[in-house]
Amino acid sequence: MTLPLSSPIQTSSVNDLLQVILLGIIEGITEFLPISSTGHLLIAEQLGLGARSDLFNIVIQAGAILAVTFIYWSRLWSLATGLSQPENRDYVLKLGVAFLITVVLGLIVKTLGFKLPEEITPIAWALIIGGVWMLAAEWFAGKRPDQTQILWTVAIVVGIAQVVAGVFPGTSRSASTIFAAMLIGGASRAAATEFAFLVGIPTMYAASAYELYGELKAGGGSENWGNVAVGFGVSAVVAFVAVKWLLRYIQTHRFTAFAVYRIALGAALLGWVATR
Repeated sequence: MTLPLSSPIQTSSVNDLLQVILLGIIEGITEFLPISSTGHLLIAEQLGLGARSDLFNIVIQAGAILAVTFIYWSRLWSLATGLSQPENRDYVLKLGVAFLITVVLGLIVKTLGFKLPEEITPIAWALIIGGVWMLAAEWFAGKRPDQTQILWTVAIVVGIAQVVAGVFPGTSRSASTIFAAMLIGGASRAAATEFAFLVGIPTMYAASAYELYGELKAGGGSENWGNVAVGFGVSAVVAFVAVKWLLRYIQTHRFTAFAVYRIALGAALLGWVATR
């Protein structure tokens, strides 16, 4: 029997697809802006876009990482083909150390059975505290001359910061890594942003592969792969535009506007929770 056009099943499918597209847009915009993609996704899901699996959230993050891979392709290629040069070799080793630290600590966190919080309140506080910390970090970093070189201490701290951001939604992986590089190593905004984005490439691909392997091992029946594919594609396209804009923006601006946004959003969420 043919279902009528207004059938609940079709309406439900269309609504679900629209929600997936919106989540992809949110992820693409927020993954590399220092405002926390995971926090925004959890907030969106709490506010009616539907709860999604860890695999869905991580794979659409990988879509955003794919966009950065294209944007930094020439830089990645020059590093890969220029390992005979000491400065390139040193930079790649630092990326590798940051990545390995993230992997080891991330596996420990996973083994301990950590689950992302589903409540908005801790995310709101993470947004506010992170915003205040960003303002302070910008102020302290502005007191020191910028460096284009990434120090070994930066590589270590960035690796740790990635895990901290994963454990506390609302912290923001990009914010924690960029400001760790600026504050600990005195790196310029451009140098800190590049290192944070480049180390995020293997990190998020590895996380996506890990979750994908677990889902396939479990049979894969619980995941809507069409939704995953749509979310991945939308996130990749939107992130490409967002990152291109951000790289131009930081050439002449500080991150202050993002810090203010985080504080305002966190305060609004706390107020909303209080009135529920």
